[in-house]
Amino acid sequence: MSILNIDKISSSSLKTDHFPYFKCLNCFSDSQLNKKLDQEFPEISDGGSFPKESLNLGENLKLLINELEGEEFKKVLEKKFNVDLSDSEVISTLRGYSREKDGQIHTDSKSKILTVLLYLNHEWKEETGNLRMLSNKNDIESYFDEMSSESGNMIAFRVTENCWHGFLPFEGTRKSIQLNYVFKKSLSIHNFRHKLSAIFKKKT
Repeated sequence: MSILNIDKISSSSLKTDHFPYFKCLNCFSDSQLNKKLDQEFPEISDGGSFPKESLNLGENLKLLINELEGEEFKKVLEKKFNVDLSDSEVISTLRGYSREKDGQIHTDSKSKILTVLLYLNHEWKEETGNLRMLSNKNDIESYFDEMSSESGNMIAFRVTENCWHGFLPFEGTRKSIQLNYVFKKSLSIHNFRHKLSAIFKKKT
């Protein structure tokens, strides 16, 4: 059984008023996976992003990441964003803990083509720590869309000069997977950073 509901993700509408993005709520094929994936998520008590290779992942989580990095999902992204990803590499990282300083308004680096964020917090009830898509770089309240960090909620966007996003300060457990399609010419820089992260952030 597939983890992702590809049909549901494929049918999600692309928004382009500010920058190209789409979101899909509860994107898993089975609602029971929301809880299972939350339970399988590795214990991360530090802030920052962790390479998947440095973490002890459960079987369902491994399957999920394989699907996210797989050809079927890649084709969905290519069609949705009208972009050719054949000359790119995919990188997956995980976050498990949000610090008060996290969530500040930013755009992603120009080395990235697409960013996909998938949240894995079962029964999320928080009002802060929810991703906001922003119309400018100065005001976190100037948002045109907001998405809960509830398990199964996915958002994907094209990396542009104005893809501003962030969230209100939140301190505590906040689980997510980030998938990035990166230009191959920038891959060596990303790999170097990830090797350093794997050294300093190794988890068992």
